Amino acid sequence: MHRRDLLRLTAAAAGAASALTLDTVTFAHAEGAAGAAGSDRSGPAEESRTVTGRLPAGAPDFVYLPVDVPRGVREIAVSYSYDRPAVPPGTPGNACDIGIFDERGTGPGGPGFRGWSGGARTEFTVGAERATPGYLAGPVRPGRWHVCLGPYTVAPQGLAYEVTVTLRYGAAGAAPAPVYPPRRAKGRGRAWYRGDNHLHTVHSDGRRTPAEVAAAARAAGLDWITTTEHNTTSSHGAWQGLWSDDFLILTGEEVTTRNGHVVALGTEPGTFVDWRYRARDNAFGRYARAIRRAGGLVVPAHPHATCVGCNWKFGFNDADAVEVWNGPFTPDDEATIAEWDNTLVAAARGGGRWLPAMGNSDAHREPERVGHPQTVVLADGLSKEALLAGIRSGHSWIAESSAVRLSFTATGGRGAHAGIGERLRVDDDAGVTVRLEVSGVPRDCMASFVTDQGRLLSAPVPADGRLEWRTTPSYAAYVRAEVRHPAADGGTPGVPGPMAAMTNPIFLGRE
Repeated sequence: MHRRDLLRLTAAAAGAASALTLDTVTFAHAEGAAGAAGSDRSGPAEESRTVTGRLPAGAPDFVYLPVDVPRGVREIAVSYSYDRPAVPPGTPGNACDIGIFDERGTGPGGPGFRGWSGGARTEFTVGAERATPGYLAGPVRPGRWHVCLGPYTVAPQGLAYEVTVTLRYGAAGAAPAPVYPPRRAKGRGRAWYRGDNHLHTVHSDGRRTPAEVAAAARAAGLDWITTTEHNTTSSHGAWQGLWSDDFLILTGEEVTTRNGHVVALGTEPGTFVDWRYRARDNAFGRYARAIRRAGGLVVPAHPHATCVGCNWKFGFNDADAVEVWNGPFTPDDEATIAEWDNTLVAAARGGGRWLPAMGNSDAHREPERVGHPQTVVLADGLSKEALLAGIRSGHSWIAESSAVRLSFTATGGRGAHAGIGERLRVDDDAGVTVRLEVSGVPRDCMASFVTDQGRLLSAPVPADGRLEWRTTPSYAAYVRAEVRHPAADGGTPGVPGPMAAMTNPIFLGRE
């Protein structure tokens, strides 16, 4: 066993968080192993090295353990552990993530990334023929690899760690060619399509397999899903045989930084988006542009979630949409909706850009429900391009399940009309009729029309599900609909209950 103390603090590459680099791990039988792929290999079948150390409270975000990998390595395996001392109430304890970069380096967004499991696993393997979920199969080429530790939180006593690296020698097989999902399915032409665009499997910290997620999505009445694992793309090629003419699978990533999570929605298969930066590094805009260049949308996830590192601190200037409803409806969703609603006023009167809302389940395991909630998008077809265009334009609404059906429109004089995400271009004093029709919700739900002046109409959902309201653009610059369950135990006066469905706004007036 070799102890490696923290010897030097390195400035991370431009735009990345600070990092510590440990002493390099070398293997005594590297020379013998060099001929491992040949017929007269004289080295051992495998070798291991164990490194121990302690990180102080306030340690940098990432700690790199360099590993010199010789020729002839078939597979590299890593296991790790760390202590969890008792801490005072309210004080974060130890939590440490792990991943690996190959000989191409640890540069931000670079090609060296070979996998990340966060804190979901204590060991992983990377080889040409196979890799642990969360990691990318491929050749183990000679050179300096880096095991990456991510001390997410460190107790006041520090974090004592142990990392074991094992090299297995021998001839490497061929790396399998990944099979990625198609960009389109047959679909129903121009229609409303239901999707869940924030999901996890065993490829990060989920407990379901891709096949189990696909089955749950079909059972939930979804037309498409997006695979979004934490900080890895290993799931992109794991869905072979699970798509069909009426079920589309898009690829993406939940980019999990220390200052918030963002869903890179619909990026091209195999696209890796780095997460090693904080808001203070002023790097997010560069990665947001990279997501768009890869054909995806930038969607801040659960901006007011209470988990460590989940609060969104990058602002919304680089976003294409925002996840306002994440899983079962909770107070942090309420806070996000209020924040999002406040941003609509400037767009309503200034005619500027506005940020559409969407909802996703973020389901990881049972009993979390895939498709609760789901985003219902008006698209020209069941294709990546059409769906992302519908989300980007705000032609969408959010439902707690596929049982909920909804129509929301505004009409004015001379046949003027607008739907969700559109603008009804009539004079400020023109009469406007707003109509909501909803079904598939309990009879005790309340329907509301929300405007820039707040909640102006709230009434029980009628037996026929139809609600109508008349206004003018001078009175309401925009209007959106909400359908909510009753508040539990009577709730707080003036505070509505959990959401059953909500729409993006219809803007009123000529801007």
